[in-house]
Amino acid sequence: MSGRQTTAERRAVPGPGIPGPGIPGSGTRPGSEAGAADLAGREVVIAPGACTGWHFHRVPLIALVKSGTLTRILHDGSTVVHRAGTSFIEPAGPDHPHLGRNPGTEPVVLYVTSTLAEGEAFSAPAEAPPAAASCACPGHAW
Repeated sequence: MSGRQTTAERRAVPGPGIPGPGIPGSGTRPGSEAGAADLAGREVVIAPGACTGWHFHRVPLIALVKSGTLTRILHDGSTVVHRAGTSFIEPAGPDHPHLGRNPGTEPVVLYVTSTLAEGEAFSAPAEAPPAAASCACPGHAW
């Protein structure tokens, strides 16, 4: 998958839910430095006119479009458009190849969270499915 990626960590704080360290009946929620677990997210930037190429993910992802407009072409040939402020869930597995495309004039910035461990591959390349329409990205032959 092309595009710039960075990893940002959010510390967990006590709150209702999963028991937290030394606080009976407490849990963790994102936001502060008091807690045992860290949550990680990745920022993905897709330049104007660029795309990710066909790929899939080994775990489900939750993505928030921070800026720009993202066009996703899915494994069944359908196209979904996501504008800034919207979010979506990306299903896992090689049965769900897709690509993300930025047809706009400003970068698409995504904030993506998942259950990937640090150092795990974010995505795996995939072949374009038979139902896929051409994405018109430079460098793609189909």
